[in-house]
Amino acid sequence: MTKIFGNPSSFVDDAMAGFCDLYPQYVQPVPHGVIRSTATPEGKVAVVVGGGSGHYPAFAGYVGPGLADGAVAGNVFASPSTRWVYDVAKAANRGGGVLLGFGNYAGDILNFGLAAERLRAEGIPAELLVVTDDVASEGQGANGQRRGIAGDVVAFKIAGAAAEAGYDFDGVVRAARHANEMTRSMGIAFAGCTLPGETEPLFTVTDGHMGIGLGIHGEPGISEEPIGTPEQIAQLLVSKVLDGKPAGAPEGGRITVLVNGLGSTKYEELFLLYGPVAAGLREAGYEIVAPQVGELVTSLDMAGASLTVTWLDEELERLWTAPAQAPALSVGPVIETTPAPVYEVPEDEVADYSGTPEPAQQAGQKVAALIEAVRDALKDAEAELGRIDAIAGDGDHGTGMVNGSVAAAQAARAAADAGAGAASTLAAAGGAWADRAGGTSGVIWGVLLHAFADQLGDQDTPAPQQVAAGATASVEAVQRLAGARVGNKTMLDAQAPFAEALAERIDAGDDLKTAWAAAAQVSTEAAEATKDLRPQIGRARPLAERSLGHPDAGAISMALVTRTIADKL
Repeated sequence: MTKIFGNPSSFVDDAMAGFCDLYPQYVQPVPHGVIRSTATPEGKVAVVVGGGSGHYPAFAGYVGPGLADGAVAGNVFASPSTRWVYDVAKAANRGGGVLLGFGNYAGDILNFGLAAERLRAEGIPAELLVVTDDVASEGQGANGQRRGIAGDVVAFKIAGAAAEAGYDFDGVVRAARHANEMTRSMGIAFAGCTLPGETEPLFTVTDGHMGIGLGIHGEPGISEEPIGTPEQIAQLLVSKVLDGKPAGAPEGGRITVLVNGLGSTKYEELFLLYGPVAAGLREAGYEIVAPQVGELVTSLDMAGASLTVTWLDEELERLWTAPAQAPALSVGPVIETTPAPVYEVPEDEVADYSGTPEPAQQAGQKVAALIEAVRDALKDAEAELGRIDAIAGDGDHGTGMVNGSVAAAQAARAAADAGAGAASTLAAAGGAWADRAGGTSGVIWGVLLHAFADQLGDQDTPAPQQVAAGATASVEAVQRLAGARVGNKTMLDAQAPFAEALAERIDAGDDLKTAWAAAAQVSTEAAEATKDLRPQIGRARPLAERSLGHPDAGAISMALVTRTIADKL
């Protein structure tokens, strides 16, 4: 159990403050992450890595000379928001372009991808390094590929070395993606991890057994087997990784090896495991180069380990063994550095709502009150939403929804009190929700609320037809962004029936309150019906059978939001 956490909602910020105070020779703080505290030359390609927190030393531990230029830290096990990724990338950019590196998870794909689009729109070259090393999730991760686990370390190190060596932007991207293509990993778990402030782990493993093929966001393994001897565990890991050998990789040759602890496995155990792992790989004809053993990509306090193998060619070996110094990894001779300027946070623009008509301002006040009611309802449901999500996911849905709605309510109230109308108030809420919640649901709720807001206007009280149009537009926006469809076992399974029912009832002549209440009931029934569906996208997909008989957490929270608003309209 995570025992030292203070206020769970500030766990990441508090930990990051201590980290930056400890390692000023490597990093300096920026909002929601770190960048190097050492100077880098103009024109250098910036390597910015990141993802959810809870994986230390990933990701901030890999910032320093010869490695990454910056790291963005999301909430625990949740992708950082698009805004957070963009801001850290802008702070790290030196004019040579930005490579954004992260593990292959839906929220990261969305948020890092949207941040890259924003950077490109400003003329900054930006590409994604999506790490896909987990053989247990072959074809099951985001975009139909493998998930990313401890292979992050190899891909990030090689990207950082290429950038440090002066490769141009295309060269850094090529080398980093090649490293990812040549890397495979497999993990086991003996016990699940516990989120800060929670008393129960996200999953449990049967006594005397180990979960095979776990995820690093607290997802349980895809199967269980009895715990064997170190030799048997090593044989399982080696065979699984070698079975997933990349196309074109030789049967023998030079490789690097990572034996990674997941948070609660002692270093002595990892050293002990490395012995038979190395023996098995050598028996298979491989020569091991510059291996690493230790906690490299963790999952809070999860007990377990993973094996990573990268098949090396001459270039990859040279970059893997190139000098680097960071809080969590030092290789070769010390790189001489000079201090970088202290980063100054740019001021945010202040919105001007002067001139908004009085009826529109009153509508803005009503929108803010509705979002405050949603915040309160989600706080009450946080534990239950987390419990549902943990069945086949990482258990953070309740926390993410609370973080998002708290920020949204604060932003909506500030906008309304400054004179904003309904559209601007709801748009402010959407931006804050996405920024604070992060993850897949955070960016989706941000886009959802923005699309809804675009239909309301700021000049009067929105008509029922405008509200119905907003609900329909929000469904279309989620479909475009997430690639989800009704039947995929997502929030859309509750959202789309709500929007359809709302439009039908308003077209039939119902007033808004009556129509909304009827549509909320439809949404609730549709959310409950997701228990009979198998997830088709997202982190739950590899554990589809486990989710049968249980509703989707995102659909349940969507229905709850519609009911809450129905009660308060």
